[in-house]
Amino acid sequence: MPSRTRPRVRVVPTVELLRLGHRAGRDPRLTTHLALVARAFGARRMYLNPPDPGLAERLAAVARRWGGSFEVVGAGDWRAVVRGFDGTVVHLTMYGIPLERAMRRIASARTVLVVVGGAKVPPQLYRMSGLNIAVGNQPHSEVGAVAVFLDRVLGRGPPVRFGGGQQRILPRARGKAVRTAPEGRRS
Repeated sequence: MPSRTRPRVRVVPTVELLRLGHRAGRDPRLTTHLALVARAFGARRMYLNPPDPGLAERLAAVARRWGGSFEVVGAGDWRAVVRGFDGTVVHLTMYGIPLERAMRRIASARTVLVVVGGAKVPPQLYRMSGLNIAVGNQPHSEVGAVAVFLDRVLGRGPPVRFGGGQQRILPRARGKAVRTAPEGRRS
C-alpha cells in the first residue's frame, strides 16, 4: 500500500528591514535604494536608525503612487528594535556564514528582521543577531545583498503588480506604458 504523505507547504515569512547607521546628510540615496528594493521584493516595513522623517515621507509617497503597504518607521534605538522583534533577526554582513547554509533555518521562520549596517556596524549587533549571513564574502553593496536575500527567502522576484496605487507600469517588450488611475481611484 503506497504511503500518503502530504506535500510540504512552504511558509513564506513576513520580512522587515532595519537600516542601521543611516547618515541623513550622506546616505539618503543609498538608504532610499535599500527601501525601494525591500519594498519591490516584498518586505513590509523598514526601520530607519537614526530616523529621517523627510526620507520616510518620500517613501510613503512612493507607496501611495505605486501601491503596496510598505512603510518606513523611525527608530531612535536600534537595540530596542532588535530586542523587541518577535522572530528571527538576520544581520547581512560579508563576514557571516553563507546564505545557502542558513536557508533551512530561515525557511522555518514566520517573521524575519533583516539588519543592514552603515559605515561602521557596532560589534554588539553580531552578538544580538540570530544569524550573521553573507550573500557573498567579498565587499559589495548592501542593496544587492538585500535583493538577493529577499529573492531567495521569499522565493520570488518582485511582484508585477501592487494593489492600491495611483499608477501601474504595463510591461512591454519595447517602450514605456504607465496606467494612471482616474482622480480618486486606485488601480
